[in-house]
This record gives sequence, structure tokens and C-alpha cells, in this order.
Amino acid sequence: MRHEPGALTEEQAARMLAGMNEVIRAGEEMRRLRTEMIKLFAGFGWTQDKIARITEMSQPAVSKQMTRFAAGDPLPRLGLALEQHDAAWLEGRLWALAEEVAEALDAARCAGFVGALARGRKRFTPESTDELRRLLEADLRLGAAELPAAFRAAYDEISRGLDTGPRPAAADPAPDPAPDSAPDSAPAPASVRRTVARQLQRDRLRGA
Repeated sequence: MRHEPGALTEEQAARMLAGMNEVIRAGEEMRRLRTEMIKLFAGFGWTQDKIARITEMSQPAVSKQMTRFAAGDPLPRLGLALEQHDAAWLEGRLWALAEEVAEALDAARCAGFVGALARGRKRFTPESTDELRRLLEADLRLGAAELPAAFRAAYDEISRGLDTGPRPAAADPAPDPAPDSAPDSAPAPASVRRTVARQLQRDRLRGA
């Protein structure tokens, strides 16, 4: 069956493909993030077998990923203390808190934002971070009787960090490199710092 020319408008086609493009874009971002996480795990000194088990990848696939890392390129490392104050770390903590609030409160105002982050429809920018803070502030105020006091304490600490301005990302101290050698560590990318902080904050809020 042939359609008449112009039966489908450019705007209609764009709307149909918008959701597909979001999924594709989110998938590409997740693949890049997984590669960065593998580099981080390698910086921990973990074996390829351990990394394959954690990432649910085959050992040859992990090996292939690791051989792509440029020779002498510093592996990302980061401090694991929860109280860090660079923007990406604080965003990860804020994201974790929003997820916990969305799960604990019926009709939480931040739930839609959390869902959009999970689907890749939202990204962290200064504007979106402010939006999430406003939503969380309302949820914490309206749900004060239902939510643990630790949620409010975490929010206040994260907000103070965001209000005082970002600081340089922290990295674990590493041994001095040998003369004429490349440095063996560098600050982890923002996406990795955000991901790690998100998990550590969720574990803290759950008492893990």
C-alpha cells in the first residue's frame, strides 16, 4: 500500500522517533559509563576475572576493553569517603536520596524526575539540579512524618555542599611514579563519580 506524499508530516515522524532516540542515546551513554567503570576497577587492582563477574561480561570481552586503554594512560581513581564536595559527587548523592524518597512516599513529587534520570531523559545540569532540589525539599517537608530523619540530614548536608560551590574532585593518594613514567592515576570522570556516590549514598541511607 502506497501512502500519498505528505501523509506523514516531519513533526509526526520526529515525535515517533523521539522515544527511540532517547533509548539509543541512553544505551550509548551506559556503554561508555561501563567502560569507565571497568577502568576504575582496574585501578583498584582487580583481576579481569573479577571484573567480568561483576559486570556480567565474558572474560575475553573485559580483556578486549582493557587492551583499548592507551598504554601509560592513567587509570581513574577516587576517594570513597561519602563526604566529598565536587559537583558530580554531590549530584550522585542527591540522585540517591531522591530515589529513596520516591520509593518511600506515595505520589512523591520527585518521582517523575527520578524516572526521567533512569531513562536518560534528564541529565544533571545546574538548572536540573536546582529543580530536583526544589522537588526534594517539598517532599521532605510534606512527608516529614513518614520519612526517616536521616533523609533530611543527608539533604541538608548535600545542599550545603552545593551552595558553597564545587571543589576539585578527590582522588586516592597514589605512590609517586617512577622517573620518566606516566602518572598512574587521575581523577575519575564525572559520570563515574556520580555513579559511585549514588550507590554509596543509597547504602548509607539503608544502613548498609
